[in-house]
Amino acid sequence: MSPTSRTPQRRGRRPGAPATRATILKAARRSFAESGFAGTTIRGVAAKAGVDASLVHHYFGTKDDLFLAAMELPVDPRQVIAPAIAGGVEGAGERLLRAFLSLWDDPEISPVLVGVVRSSLQPGGERLLSQGIFPVLVFPVGEALGIDRPDVRMPLVISQIAGLILTRYLIGLEPIASMPADELVATFAPVIQHYLAADLP
Repeated sequence: MSPTSRTPQRRGRRPGAPATRATILKAARRSFAESGFAGTTIRGVAAKAGVDASLVHHYFGTKDDLFLAAMELPVDPRQVIAPAIAGGVEGAGERLLRAFLSLWDDPEISPVLVGVVRSSLQPGGERLLSQGIFPVLVFPVGEALGIDRPDVRMPLVISQIAGLILTRYLIGLEPIASMPADELVATFAPVIQHYLAADLP
């Protein structure tokens, strides 16, 4: 075979095997479950998966991104929430609640979300919420809105949202379970807005 007929050498990053991404996700899920969000690192996940940390960044970006990918959500909630935040604190309670309902009332997305919440209610699963979902998805909302005392206000907002998830989507408590979205917004949004912007004790 002549030198000119040889297959040219590939340059740059070696393509990952088809199973590499799945292997990283499996390692990430195990790490988040065992160590929580705070105790999980990109390097630790890479070690569990047997790959270089740069490959984890290549596939998933930040730890926040990896966490959301590990939950296997069909949509990135941050993209849904972003327009609700962009309008500022005035009226944010209603916008955030409508964004929330657009996800949870979607028949393709809701079962996945319910599964995530049910998993978090298992022994040890509370870390998935307190160290993962809340810091990644909820607490940044308060910072983006520029509200005062977000460390107090956002847990109050969470208490309202968590109650809505429990009554509407997990146990099906009537009339909340079958209440139209507009009626839910009219009922709950003023309370959420109060937590976001009203004077606190």
